[in-house]
Amino acid sequence: ALAVAAIPEALSSIVTIVLSFGTQKMAKEHAIIRKLQAVEGLGSVSIICSDKTGTLTQNKMTVEDYYVGGVRIPAAHIDLKKPAQKQLLDYSMLCNDSTNVNGEEIGDPTETALINLGDKLGRKAESVRCFYPRVAEIPFDSDRKLMSTVHDMENGYVMVTKGAVDVLLNRLVSIQKGDKTTPITNWDKKQIEACNQEFSRNGLRVLAIAYKTIEKGKRLTPEDENGYTFLGLISMMDPPRNESRSAVAQCIQAGIRPIMITGDHKVTAAAIAKRIGILKHESEACEGSEIDHMSDQELEKFVEGISVYARVSPEHKIRIVKTWQRKGNIVSMTGDGVNDAPALKQADIGVAMGITGSEVSKDASSMVLTDDNFATIVKAVENGRNLYRNIKNAIQFLLSGNFAGILAVLYASVAALPVPFAPVHLLFINLLTDSLPAIALGLEPHTDKVMEEKPRPVNESILTKDFLVNIGIEGFVIGVMTMIAFMVGYRDHNALLASTMAFGTLCMSRLVHGFNCKSNHPVLFTRKFFDNVYLIGAFILGVILMTCVMTIPSLHTLFKVQTLNMQQLFTVYGLALANLPLIQLLKAIRVRVRIL
Repeated sequence: ALAVAAIPEALSSIVTIVLSFGTQKMAKEHAIIRKLQAVEGLGSVSIICSDKTGTLTQNKMTVEDYYVGGVRIPAAHIDLKKPAQKQLLDYSMLCNDSTNVNGEEIGDPTETALINLGDKLGRKAESVRCFYPRVAEIPFDSDRKLMSTVHDMENGYVMVTKGAVDVLLNRLVSIQKGDKTTPITNWDKKQIEACNQEFSRNGLRVLAIAYKTIEKGKRLTPEDENGYTFLGLISMMDPPRNESRSAVAQCIQAGIRPIMITGDHKVTAAAIAKRIGILKHESEACEGSEIDHMSDQELEKFVEGISVYARVSPEHKIRIVKTWQRKGNIVSMTGDGVNDAPALKQADIGVAMGITGSEVSKDASSMVLTDDNFATIVKAVENGRNLYRNIKNAIQFLLSGNFAGILAVLYASVAALPVPFAPVHLLFINLLTDSLPAIALGLEPHTDKVMEEKPRPVNESILTKDFLVNIGIEGFVIGVMTMIAFMVGYRDHNALLASTMAFGTLCMSRLVHGFNCKSNHPVLFTRKFFDNVYLIGAFILGVILMTCVMTIPSLHTLFKVQTLNMQQLFTVYGLALANLPLIQLLKAIRVRVRIL
C-alpha cells in the first residue's frame, strides 16, 4: 500500500498529454513543434539568435535607389531612356532566379523586388530573359556572397554578377561611366564605398552589379568571378515587422537576450537592430570575419558585448551557438537555408522558417515557424514557460497528495492501527483523484506574467528546495486531516468505518487541493480560482463519484467501504474543505515572508 501510494504512476502519461495539448496550441499560433521535448525546452531559452530578413523584417523588399554613373537616382525617377539605367535594370533581372507570374511571386524576396521594379517600369523580366538567354551560371553561395550568370548578347557572351558590395569591389578592374568604360581608380572605389555606407546607414540592403565579357563555351568556376566592370548599386528597403520591437522588448524583460545574425552589411544590420531595440550602441555590432582568428576562450569574452553579427558564414553561426552553450545558456537559433542545418542541430532549440525555409533546415529543426516571424518565437517561449509551470503544478499536486497518503499509512503503522486504505482505494485514487485534476492543472490558462520572470538555470532541478517544502507542508496538512477522519471513524473500533472516512477524506482533499496547486500565491477569492473549467469539471465529477461510492450500498463490496450517515458524510466534506483555507493561509504567509 505504501509503495502504491508513493509512486505517481500517471505522471509520465500526464506530462505527455499536457505537452501534446501545448503543441496544438502552438500550432494555432504558427509554431509547429517537431520534437515534443522542445515545448518544455522553450521555457528555458535565454539566448535567441535570429536572422534579420523575413524574421525581424517584413521580407517584402522594394527598390529604393539606383547608383549608376556616379549619381544616386530614386526608384521613382529611373529613366529607361538612359542606357546605363536600362542596362542596370536588365542585368538585375538577368542575374536573377525569381519570377512573377500573374501576381504570384516565386523566389527570394531580394530578387523578386528587382523583377517587380521592372514590371512597374513596363519592362518584363520574361521578355528580357528571352532576348538575352542564359547559357551558364554559378549559383549564389553564402561564402562567396555572389551569384553569376552568362548570357548570349549582341556583343558576345557576357557574365553578369550581383552580390555584396565589399566582396565585389575588390574584383573590379574598370567602371562604366555613361557610354564609356574606364579603368577604375581608388577615388571611384571610395565613391562607391561612401554611397554603400550611406545606403546602409539608412537600413537599406545594397547589391552591386558588375559584368565582363567571357569566351563562348567556357566552363565557369568561382575563379572566373574577377576582372569585372562596375555597373551600379541597387538599394532596397525591407522594413522591420510592426511587432518586432515589442517582441524584442518582451524578450529583454523576460531575461532573454536577442541576437541578430545576418549575412547583410554591418551598417545595414546595425540600423535595423537599433530601430527594433536589439542594438544599443554601435560597438555591439561586428562582422563574422572578426571572430575567425579568435580562440574559444577569447570568443567567450567577446560574445558578451555583441548583439549583432553581420556578414556571417554558417561556421560562424555554429561557433556563436557553441560559445553561448558553454557559458551555460539554452540557445535558440533560426535558419532557412541548407547551410544553416548544422547550426540548427547544434542549438538547443533549432527554429526553421516555414515559408522560405528549405526542407533540410526543417528536418534539422525542433520547431518550424509557419509565418517566419520573430514574434512567434517569443510567443512560443511564453507558451513553453506556461507549460513548464503547469506541469510543475501538476507534479506538486501529485506528490503532495501521495505524501499525504504515505504519512497516513506510516502513522497507522507506527500507532499499531488498522491499515487505513485497502488496495482498491489506492487504485481509485490513482485513476480518479490523481489523473483528472492533474491533467486539468496541466491545461491551466496561460498568462503573460511568466515573461516577467528570468529564465531558469539550465542545471536547475524541478525538485527545488522551495518546491519540496511546498509538497511537504501541503502533504502534511492533507495527511493530518485524513488521520483525523480515520480516528473519528475508529472511535468504536470500527476499522471499516475508519477506513471509509479516511479514504473519503483523502479523495475529497485531493480534489480540493487541485485549486491550491493553481499557483504559489493564494487564489481564494480571486478570479483565478474559477478560470480553469477543466479543473472545475474534474472536481465536480470527482465529488459526485466519491459521494456515490460512500452512499450507494451496491458499490460497497467492490470498494471495501460502508455506508456513511449524514453526520459522517459532512465530517468527511468538512475536513476535506478545511484544507483549502488552511493551505491558502500558509501560502499567503510564505509569500508575505518572502517579500519581507
